[in-house]
Amino acid sequence: MNRARVATLITALATAALAAAGAARAADRPLSLDEAIAQALENHEGIRVQREALLAAEAATSGALGAYDPFLALGGGWRQSSPPVNSAFSGAPAGRLAATSKVREASASVSQLLPTGGTVAVHGSTDRGSTDGVFDLLSPAYSTGLGVELRQPLLRDRAIDPARFGIRVAAADRDRAAADLRREVTETVAAVERAYWTLTAARREQSVRAEAVRLAQEQQGQTDDRIRSGMAPETEAAQPRAELERRRGELLAADEAAARAENALKLLILGDADGAAWGDKLTPPEGGEPQVAPVDVAAAMERALAARPELAAVEAVVARRQAETALAVDAIRPALDAVVSYDRYGLAGRRNPAAGSSPIGAPATSPRLLGDWSDSLDVLADGDFDDTRVGLVFAVPIGNRRARAGATIAKSAERQAESQLTLVRKQVRTEVLDAAAALDTAGQRIAAARAAREAAEVQLMAERERYGAGMSTNFLVLTRQNDLSRARLDEIAAQTDYRQAATELARATGALLADRGIAVEARPEDTNSNSADTVNASTASR
Repeated sequence: MNRARVATLITALATAALAAAGAARAADRPLSLDEAIAQALENHEGIRVQREALLAAEAATSGALGAYDPFLALGGGWRQSSPPVNSAFSGAPAGRLAATSKVREASASVSQLLPTGGTVAVHGSTDRGSTDGVFDLLSPAYSTGLGVELRQPLLRDRAIDPARFGIRVAAADRDRAAADLRREVTETVAAVERAYWTLTAARREQSVRAEAVRLAQEQQGQTDDRIRSGMAPETEAAQPRAELERRRGELLAADEAAARAENALKLLILGDADGAAWGDKLTPPEGGEPQVAPVDVAAAMERALAARPELAAVEAVVARRQAETALAVDAIRPALDAVVSYDRYGLAGRRNPAAGSSPIGAPATSPRLLGDWSDSLDVLADGDFDDTRVGLVFAVPIGNRRARAGATIAKSAERQAESQLTLVRKQVRTEVLDAAAALDTAGQRIAAARAAREAAEVQLMAERERYGAGMSTNFLVLTRQNDLSRARLDEIAAQTDYRQAATELARATGALLADRGIAVEARPEDTNSNSADTVNASTASR
C-alpha cells in the first residue's frame, strides 16, 4: 500500500474518531419546531418582562377605578372651653367672667364620586354638651344632625375629570402593555423559527459537505488505483488530494457554522435552569420541501392593518394623548357647580340648673325638648328643624394662561401621536410588500434550484462514467462534484429562505400566532374581572 493510500486511511480514521468523540461529549436531542417554540415561550426573559408589565398595567386599571370607592370619615373628640365675653350678658355664674362648657362629640360622613363628575355626601353628627352658663336652657344637651349634599359640575369637570382621566389613561396603558406582550411573543416565535430553519440548513450543509468529502475520497481512491495499474502518473494524485483537503476545510467551517446556529437557537429556547440541555446536540428533523403558495397581497395588507400589535400599541398612545387633550381643554372652562343640600337637626336634654339664676329669671323650656340622646333622635326624625339649600358656585381664573398653554401642548402631543400612527401604518404596509416579494422570489428559486441540482446530478453521473472509461480527467470529475455541492447548497438556501420568508410574512401580517396555533392566555390568579386582556402565552398543537 503506497503512502497516499495510507494517508487517506489515516485521515478517514481520524475523522471518524473525532466524530465519535463529539458524539460522546454531546447527546443528540431531536427537536421539533413546536417543541422549540413552546420552550421559548416558557423561558424567554422578554416575554416574562412584558407579562409583568401587563400585570402592573392591570393593577393600575383596577387602582384607577378605585376613585369611585366610597370614602368614609369618622371623627370624635372632647372639648372644654371658657372664652371671655365682652358683654353684660355673658351668662357666666355669679362671680365669674365666663361660662364653662364641656362637649363630647362624634361625626361620620360617607362621600361618593359619581360617573357624572359630581359628588354626593351623607354626614351625621352628635354631641353631648354641658355648661354652667345661665342663658343655656338645657344642660346636658344632646344635639344630633343628619344631612346630604350633592355637588354637580355643569361646565368644568362635567365631561371629564381627574378620575375619568385616570381611568382612560390606565386603560390605554393596559392596552399598550397587552399589545407589547403580543408583539414580544410574535417576535420571539419569529426569531425561534428563523433560528430553527437556520440550524436545519446548517445541518443539511454539513451533510452536503460530508458527502463532498466522501466523493473526493472515492475519486482519490480511483486515482490511486489508476496510478498503481500504471494508467496514470504519480503526479495525478495531487489534484484529488488537494481537493479533498479543501473540502475538509469547508466541512470544518460548516461544523462551526452549525455550532453557532445551534447556540443561537439554544439562547432563545433554553432557560438558566436547563444546565444539562446546554450541552446537548440539537437535531431538527430534515422535513420535506416547503409547499409554495401564492400570496394575496391585498388581503395580507388588510389583515396586517387590523392585527399588528405595533399598531395597537401606537393606537393606545393616541388614546392616552386624546384623554390628556380632553382634560387640558376642560381646564380652560370656568367652574360652575350646582349644589343641593338638606340637613335635619335634633335637640334634647335636661333643664339647666344654672338657668334659674339668670337675671331675667328662668326661661320656659318646651317639654318636647326634655329627654336624653334618644329623644334628640326623635326630634331629628320629626323633621321640624331642617335646612335646605340650593345654589350655584362659579369660579374662573382671570386670564387662565396656564390652562390655555397646557391645552396647546396637549393638542400638539396628540397630533404627534397621530403622525406616529400614520408612519407605523406606512411601515406595516412596506413590510408586508417586502415580505410578499421575498416569499414569491424564494418560491421561484426553489423550482430553479431543484432543476439545477437534478441537472448537476446527471452531469456528475455522466462525467464519472466517462472517467471510468478513461475519457475524462480528475479536474472535470471534481468540477462536476463541486457543481453538485453548490447546486445542493443553493436548493437548501432557497428552501430555507422560503421558510423564513413565510415566517416573515406571517409576522408582518400579524397572523403568526394564529397560524401557528399559539394563544395568549390569562393566568386565573392574575386576571382582573374588569379586563379581557391576556398575560400568559402558551402553545397549542399545530
